[in-house]
Amino acid sequence: MAEKEVFLTREGYDNLKNELEQLKTVTRKEVAEKIKVALGYGDLSENAEYDQAKNEQAQVEDRIGQIEILLRAATIVEENEVTTDKVNIATDVTVLEEGEDEPETYSIVGSAESDPMNNKISNESPLGAALFGRRRKDVVEVNAPDGKIRYKIISIKKTPKDK
Repeated sequence: MAEKEVFLTREGYDNLKNELEQLKTVTRKEVAEKIKVALGYGDLSENAEYDQAKNEQAQVEDRIGQIEILLRAATIVEENEVTTDKVNIATDVTVLEEGEDEPETYSIVGSAESDPMNNKISNESPLGAALFGRRRKDVVEVNAPDGKIRYKIISIKKTPKDK
């Protein structure tokens, strides 16, 4: 099965590379040590520490695999390639929801960097997909559980590096 292309900012790519390095060089060794200590407790059939350490090892290996897949499929969106004539990865888009007084600003990121609590939305999310490729003053509709919501694009800017 072909891997789906994943868009990442340079910062997001670097963060994933650093996490992968940390997992492979530090976390793996820490978990291996926990398993070794737990083995010293004897009977594995009633050894909760061993079970917990093995579960942690499985989670670490799963995360390593996920990151490796993401990095293989990554297309890095470089800051100098980003334009503000339309919504793209690494842009901040300010929108006004129909019927609201206050605009909201969202950073458009790839799915691996999504953090809705900090207004970082994926280009694959309903709102991100509706905004993606659109221009200032465009109006987009998003299907929400309560019905369609309309947003007008107020401005598009490059996402600051420190965001």
